Amino acid sequence: MYIIRLLSIVKWMGREKILDNVDLAVEAGELVVVRGRSGVGKTTLAKIISLLIKPDEGSLEFMNRDITDINESERAFLRLKYIGYIDQMFKLIPSISVADNVELPLKLLGIPRNERRKKVSDILAYLGLEDKMYRYPDELSGGEKQRIAIARALVKDPILVVGDEPISNLDDNTAHKVMEIFRKYVDEKGTAIIITTTDLYQNYNSDKDLLLVNGKLYTSHYL
Repeated sequence: MYIIRLLSIVKWMGREKILDNVDLAVEAGELVVVRGRSGVGKTTLAKIISLLIKPDEGSLEFMNRDITDINESERAFLRLKYIGYIDQMFKLIPSISVADNVELPLKLLGIPRNERRKKVSDILAYLGLEDKMYRYPDELSGGEKQRIAIARALVKDPILVVGDEPISNLDDNTAHKVMEIFRKYVDEKGTAIIITTTDLYQNYNSDKDLLLVNGKLYTSHYL
């Protein structure tokens, strides 16, 4: 089953066509990497996939349902319940602990406190961050902050995770470790994960490896 499917997606920014008839289909249990240089539209694509913005043309299917024309309330519900989004700038709240940052999506879903705390503890342990639970974001390294942002996206057990350049601010070794986390999670949980990156050279062991150039998606040389 396709988790997300884009058909002939077009997006304009002023007079510039950022995305030009983009097609993409992602199934459960797939890790997809979308590569491209800065400014080519990767963030725009990630936000369309995450239902944060709408395309100007084309259609969008989510779990085999056409959601192209659903209203913002419905889009917000799907985002909250089914989609985990990882921002390249982490977007952690500095005034609250790691545990409280990770717990936020569960609060919004109305999950009981005891269950929330168990889920937070489990996902932090899964990512090797159980000893950081009561630290604050400013006390963490860049790699640790990124893993906390990943934990926040994964804690609600989404069926789709979208990472907008989640490894762009990391050194090569840390970036590979983060991508190994995504690979492991996809294989164990059957989640679909889509990652954008400016890296054009490293092999991240993905199921689909794509290149965004001049608004169009192409299969990269890694497949």
